[in-house]
Amino acid sequence: MRIALLGDFDPRKHSHWATEAALFHAASWLSFDVEPRWFPTEALESLDAQERLAHFDGVWGVPGSPYHSFAGMLRGIEFARRRDLPYLGTCGGFQYALIEFTRNVLGLGDADTAENRSNSQNIVITPVACPLPQREPGGPQMHGEDVVHPVKGTLAHDLCRSDALQGQYFCNFETNPEYVARWEAAGLRVAARGPRNEMRAFDLPDRHFFLATLFQPQLSSRGEQPDPIVLGYLRACAEFRASKKAALARSV
Repeated sequence: MRIALLGDFDPRKHSHWATEAALFHAASWLSFDVEPRWFPTEALESLDAQERLAHFDGVWGVPGSPYHSFAGMLRGIEFARRRDLPYLGTCGGFQYALIEFTRNVLGLGDADTAENRSNSQNIVITPVACPLPQREPGGPQMHGEDVVHPVKGTLAHDLCRSDALQGQYFCNFETNPEYVARWEAAGLRVAARGPRNEMRAFDLPDRHFFLATLFQPQLSSRGEQPDPIVLGYLRACAEFRASKKAALARSV
C-alpha cells in the first residue's frame, strides 16, 4: 500500500522517523506491505501533485508546523477529504485539518492558526492554555504524556477500545473552544477530550476514515505493540485499495 505523508521531512525531527516506523510496525502486524512517500508542502500547491495523491491508498498529515507552504498543506488535506481518501492527521496534521474544515466547510476563508501571527478574525488554533507540568525545560508547552479520553461512539473509541489512554504530545498549540459548537453543527465529531474537556481528536463520520489527533500515536507505537489508531488507519487504507481494484475490475 502506498501512503502519502503530507509534510516537510526533516531528519532532525523524531516524529518524522516515528511516523514511518509506526506504519511499518502496523504493516508487519497486519502482514501488509507498505510504502510511505513524502509530499513536501510546497509541491502540494500544484494541481499535478494533487492528482498524484489520487494514486495513493491513504494520506497522513504529519507534524511539523509551520509548514513551508500553508496553502500546499491545506490543499493536500482538502483533496483527501473531498476524494474520501483515508486520512490520519497528527499534531500539525490535526491543526491544519481543522483550518481546512473551517475554511471550506464553515466558509470562514480566513481561518488560521495563531502560530502564523496573521490578522485573521478567525484564529481556530490557539496557544496551549495549560502547559503540561512534567514537560522538559525549554521544550514545547505540551511535551510528554497526558491523559486522553476517547468519546464513545467515535472512531477513536472504536479503535482504542478504551475510555482513557496516555497520549504523547509535542506541540505549543491547541484548538479554540469557541468554535467547537460550530464545527459539530457542520458535521465534525469530537472524538477525544483532554482532562479539562479540551478537544484532542476529531473525526468526520460521513467519510470512510478521517481521523485527526492533537497527540501523536506514532510516538507510542512499538514493533511488538503497534498503536491501535495506526492499525485502524492502515486497515482502512487496505479496504480503500481493495475497493479501488474492485471498481476498476467492474469497469473493464
